[in-house]
Amino acid sequence: MKILMTSLAALVLSAPIAFAQEDDAPSQDTVDAIMTMLTDMSCEMDPDDIEVEDEGGYDLDDVICQGEGQMDIELDADLNIVERRME
Repeated sequence: MKILMTSLAALVLSAPIAFAQEDDAPSQDTVDAIMTMLTDMSCEMDPDDIEVEDEGGYDLDDVICQGEGQMDIELDADLNIVERRME
């Protein structure tokens, strides 16, 4: 019984951490697709600055594009550019 309670407690305590990581970080496939898109646009950024939005899109912070400078880019869930904001 003690083992069962310990296992249950570990599961309950680890669940919020797993959900937080899943919601806060995009999948590696998504990161790769975004980074490829940015390379094609002559832009670069730190992949750690990709944030998942509540509505399913992505916010790209501190993107540096050749000839344009630093900006934030908002993408929808299909990785289409919704907004570009200069910083």
